[in-house]
Amino acid sequence: MSVDRPLGPQERLSPVADDTQGPQRAGPRKVLMGLGLLIVLAALVWGGYWWLHGRFIESTDDAYLQADSMTVAPKVGGYVTEVLVGDNQTVEVGQPLVRLDARKYQAALDEAQATVASREADVAKAQADLVQQDASIAQARAELAGAGADAKHAQAEVNRYAPLAKSGAETQERLAELNNKLAQAATGQTAHQAALQSAMTRTGILKAQLQQARAQLVVAQASARQSQLDLDDTTVVSTLAGRVADRSVRVGQFTQPGTRLLTVVPVQALYLTANFKETQIGQMRPGQKVTVHVDALPGQDLAGHIDSLSPGTGSQFALLPSQNATGNFTKIVQRVPVRILMDVPEDVHKALLPGLSVTVDVDIRTHG
Repeated sequence: MSVDRPLGPQERLSPVADDTQGPQRAGPRKVLMGLGLLIVLAALVWGGYWWLHGRFIESTDDAYLQADSMTVAPKVGGYVTEVLVGDNQTVEVGQPLVRLDARKYQAALDEAQATVASREADVAKAQADLVQQDASIAQARAELAGAGADAKHAQAEVNRYAPLAKSGAETQERLAELNNKLAQAATGQTAHQAALQSAMTRTGILKAQLQQARAQLVVAQASARQSQLDLDDTTVVSTLAGRVADRSVRVGQFTQPGTRLLTVVPVQALYLTANFKETQIGQMRPGQKVTVHVDALPGQDLAGHIDSLSPGTGSQFALLPSQNATGNFTKIVQRVPVRILMDVPEDVHKALLPGLSVTVDVDIRTHG
């Protein structure tokens, strides 16, 4: 019969005594090895993507949609009589937006037009006076010619009767009478000569008066045009197509020239300004392709391209530029505004508004 004996120390430590523990230890090792392999593969894939593509992409989320909005303000002052548009309304170029009380400007225009009519009458009168003076000059010349003829005749009479009076055939009284007529004719000729000179001098005065009247007419016409412009400016029109925003004007409000009434936003002409770090723009050029991710349109990418880069960092155009040459200095990475134009489908365009946040990816491999 067999007798059970206790196991020795070597037998208790033998692997044969616990052969079920091998498979249990191999399972976790395989899982860990699999996970490690997956991590290595993922790192290789990511590294390959970065090497082939990612290192050529410069990204920033400091980017916003913008539009060159126009602030609408009147050129003249007055009370608002009509507000012709509402909030968020679409307007076209030349569309009336606001009307002001135009009575004062209409009265000024009527006065200016009356002044123009008066100045036109002054010009017509000056022209008529000049024509009349030309006739007076012609008359003076004719009278001067007649006086010259009389003087010549009187001189001939004196020359004819002088020998007769000397010989006694004619009396000295007759010769004296003829000499008197000659003197009177010479005096008349001198008087008519002076009258002609005076008439010719007055012509120059009348021409100067005509020029003055014409100059006053030009001034009056300019004043009338200014009054017409002021009257036209009582109707404030849009010089830009877009949508009405920030409307603060109300009927009955008194406005001064330059007072902000509302804003017209050209939502059809949006562009993007992305503020890249100075360490990112070294290889950026106009024309490079851009991928835009709009926060308001998750999952939808838009295409675009760089239009231009700012000629300076944002801090250079700040209201109070930093003075780094004084006090302690801490270097801060600057940002450069980059203007980007987008190719937006028509069905997406309506969802885009100025001020929306976006993320921008620039492919620096492309060439402008």
